Amino acid sequence: MGLLTVKHVNQRLQDNAGHQIDVLDDIDFTVNPGEFVAIIGPSGCGKTTLLRLISGLDHPASGQLTIDDQQIRQPDYSRGYVFQHGSLFPWATIKENISVGLKVTRGRHYDRQLVDHYIELMGLTGFENAYPHQVSGGMAQRAALARSIIMNPEILLLDEPMGALDAFTRADIQNVIERVWQQTQTTMILVTHDIDEAVYLSDRIIVMTPRPGRIKEIVTNPLPHPRSRVSADFATFRHQIQDKLNFGARDEQAAR
Repeated sequence: MGLLTVKHVNQRLQDNAGHQIDVLDDIDFTVNPGEFVAIIGPSGCGKTTLLRLISGLDHPASGQLTIDDQQIRQPDYSRGYVFQHGSLFPWATIKENISVGLKVTRGRHYDRQLVDHYIELMGLTGFENAYPHQVSGGMAQRAALARSIIMNPEILLLDEPMGALDAFTRADIQNVIERVWQQTQTTMILVTHDIDEAVYLSDRIIVMTPRPGRIKEIVTNPLPHPRSRVSADFATFRHQIQDKLNFGARDEQAAR
């Protein structure tokens, strides 16, 4: 269960001067249950806009988004969302942040052992009673990831969750995400500027053009798991994706 279909989706936004701006143009793809899909493209091509449409936070100007033929109309716990900066509640401890969704949906009788399990899974043992300002950015992102995945969503939407982290911490969080994905088989959709990140994590990569965002190509990742960031095959595939991004930008500029 959980087949996502994005069908001929267009989106327009209004700027401060009241002008309509075309952001997404005829976006069309599907994501299979349990699949890991990365969306890459230049800044302003509508990657985050697309993620917000899938989440139900926004609605398209035209086209349709469905999960198992049910139209996405509003946010739902079946679609988790991890933002770039995590958005943890600063007044709550790490453990309280992770358990907030369970408390809302299940009341006082939520599964405390499940919370402890995710604290251990995310490597947060010993920091469960700390507040967000007392932990590193990487730990905060681990907690944000746990807060979403503990709700057992059909789809987890990742909006550049490693974008503000240093290279070492980013690689560490990538490993955590891969481990969680393999253990839970949750469908994951990652927006990223980082080609290495897309190549390391995804089954398929959606390459987008500059605004208005169009799908240039959807590329299947041929690399088996586990993947090595320093292998020759990794470097070769990475260069292929880089070329597609560059060609997509040049094609769009030529069309203008």
